[in-house]
Amino acid sequence: MTEAISANRIAAGLDRQARKIAIEIIDETGSTNTDLLKRAFALSSPTMLLARRQTAGRGRGGKVWHSAPDASLTFSLAWPFLRPAAELAGLSLVIGVSLARSLRELGVLVTLKWPNDVLKDGKKLAGILVERSSEPNRQAPDKNWVIIGIGINLQLPDELETQISQPAAEALWLSNMDKNLLVATLLNQLVGTFTQFESDGLAAFVTSWNALHAYDRKKVIVFRDGQPKHSGMVVGIDEYGRLILEENGNRTAFSAGEVSLRQDNE
Repeated sequence: MTEAISANRIAAGLDRQARKIAIEIIDETGSTNTDLLKRAFALSSPTMLLARRQTAGRGRGGKVWHSAPDASLTFSLAWPFLRPAAELAGLSLVIGVSLARSLRELGVLVTLKWPNDVLKDGKKLAGILVERSSEPNRQAPDKNWVIIGIGINLQLPDELETQISQPAAEALWLSNMDKNLLVATLLNQLVGTFTQFESDGLAAFVTSWNALHAYDRKKVIVFRDGQPKHSGMVVGIDEYGRLILEENGNRTAFSAGEVSLRQDNE
C-alpha cells in the first residue's frame, strides 16, 4: 500500500523554491478552483488545495470535470504572478508543458492538445483550468493571483468512465505510486516553470509545446460555438499562444477563448 496523502508528506518532497506553498488537504468539496477563487484576495502565500473528492469539478468552457476518490488526482494551486494580466493568456500552454515534463519523467508518455489537455494514447489523461482572481489581494495588490486547477485520471472505474463524455485515458502506474511523491513532483516542476515564465514569458515555451503537440502537422477541424468552421493542417502555436492552421496555403491564427479543435478523423 502507498502512503496516505498528507500535507506533511507532500511538503517533505518539495524543493526549496516550492516550500513556500501552503498545502491544504480536504476530504470533499465542490470545486477546489472555486474555493481558492473565493479566498484569493486574502491569501498570504501560494496555496495548494487538494480534495480527495470533488463533487462539482469544472473544466474549460463550463464543462464538468468528473472524478472519483482514489481514481483521480484533483487539486488547485493559487499563484501570484507579477506579469500583467494580458501576458497570462497563454498560461495553460505553459502549465501543459510542465505537466508533460513531469509525467514523462515518471514514465507516462503524454502529448498535448491545444489549449489545455494532456493526452495519453490520443485520449484525455489530464485537464487544466486557469482562472484569474478579479479581486486585488490585500497583501500583494500588485500581483495577479491565478488559480490553476489540475485533474488527472489515475484509474477509470466503470462508474467514472460512463460519466466522461469523451475518450479518456488512465495512468495505472501513477495510481500505484506514492501520491505524496506524485504531487510533490508536479509542484516542483510547476514552480520551476513559473519562475522561467516570469522571467522569459510564453515565448520560452513555444518550441517545447510544439514538440509535444499531439496534432502536429495533422488535419484538424476548428469549432466555434459547437459548429465546424475551419479545417486544415496544424502548424503549431505562435508566441502569443494562438493555434496556427494552414488552409489552402493560407495561415490563420485562433485564440483559445474562441474555438476548440478536433482531429479530422475523430
